Amino acid sequence: MIARLAGRLHSAAADSCVVDVGGVGYRAQCSARTLGALPPVGEVVELVIETRVQDDQIRLYGFRGEAERQCFNLVQTVQGVGAKLALGLLAALTPEELAQAIAAGDKAMLTRAPGVGQKMATRLAMELKDRLGDLAPPIQARESVAGAAAADAVSALVHLGYRRPEALGAVNKAARVLGQTADAAALI
Repeated sequence: MIARLAGRLHSAAADSCVVDVGGVGYRAQCSARTLGALPPVGEVVELVIETRVQDDQIRLYGFRGEAERQCFNLVQTVQGVGAKLALGLLAALTPEELAQAIAAGDKAMLTRAPGVGQKMATRLAMELKDRLGDLAPPIQARESVAGAAAADAVSALVHLGYRRPEALGAVNKAARVLGQTADAAALI
């Protein structure tokens, strides 16, 4: 299986790019966010790859990092979510934003992705809420609320018995309402 491509960017289209690796061009389907971050044609590029082998074809999906690849795979565990919708989610939300939206049950944020309506957003939030632990530690550890107060509030809620994704979601919601200067007690 191909796990990484490093070479020169040969071309980029609306939904994919071609990476020239030693004279062989590999087409990788990518999210619009990943395609937008690519260097100019002819420059060196490196992509994390998810390889999918089907009956009559091999498809490569390219990502800027491992976190994107993990999110791509995780959201596809939900019934009705295929590669196209998963790439759409990653075009609309970073892996961190996606994890926060799921943890907080923020359906409005999830519906930013093309093809994700209220029903799908609800399904994503419900089915993946308990599975956020499957994501890489860098995604779990990042919090949209900066500062020690937020970290303390999340830690306190976890010690009170809440799961970390629930605690993070609650603190993020409270911080949006109360503001970034709220202390830990107010956030809790």
